[in-house]
Amino acid sequence: MTNSSGIEPTGVSTDYVQSLARGLSVIKAFDAENPRRTLSDVARATELTRATARRFLLTLVELGYVRTDGSVFWLTPRVLELGYSYLSSLSLPDIARPHLEALSERVHESTSVSILDDGDVVYVARVPVRRIMTVSITIGTRFPAFATSMGRVLLAGLGPADLDAYLGRVDLTPLTGRTIATPDALRAELDKIRADGYCVVDQELEEGLRSLAAPIRDRSGTVVAAVNISTQAARYEMEAVHDILVPAAVATAEAISADLARTQSQSSPHQGSSHA
Repeated sequence: MTNSSGIEPTGVSTDYVQSLARGLSVIKAFDAENPRRTLSDVARATELTRATARRFLLTLVELGYVRTDGSVFWLTPRVLELGYSYLSSLSLPDIARPHLEALSERVHESTSVSILDDGDVVYVARVPVRRIMTVSITIGTRFPAFATSMGRVLLAGLGPADLDAYLGRVDLTPLTGRTIATPDALRAELDKIRADGYCVVDQELEEGLRSLAAPIRDRSGTVVAAVNISTQAARYEMEAVHDILVPAAVATAEAISADLARTQSQSSPHQGSSHA
């Protein structure tokens, strides 16, 4: 029970709904190369009889997923709604993961995404390349935000009141001899990050570790996470970090932000229609 659309499985259980599989195969019969098809085209592509293909097509027309001029059929934008449930269920790690993998493959370094939680960054997605730190990093690992590139990007995205509250309670104990350790110096660094759109931290969390991060924004433009590249100081001079790694991280953050915004928009496709 297979057809050219690949919808029906080779092993069919008692719970298998053949009519649903056939309906989906009709939708899948339309693609970039065949955006418009006759009844005969659809029947041939799905290996359905003309009568069966006709019933499915007319049902899809009635539901608004397909249109016809009487001789040819084509999909409508409503078919995109079929993907909304999946897209809206995607979490940030799910969205970020393929982007992190591509970034890691491109720069041959470890890549991560973190969120801010009570003054710490918390890793929610990571693609490791090699162990560059003495502390193993896994999903859920926490580091103080003030000493990390992702943390500073996230702090730079806070509103004035939230940032004041953070600086009022944080213990800026230096982790290395390079760590920024005063509120005024940290504020100045956060101002620079907002202006630049990224952050580079040079051996402030751990000696020998250089890292950089860029902000991930949601549909409203709010910074909700940060993407990071970590590398050994011996591998990249600071000039190379800025020239090679920073543009790659910024582009990845923008791509994740776009996917996140698209997912949020598609999860509520009618939101804002009253303002159109």
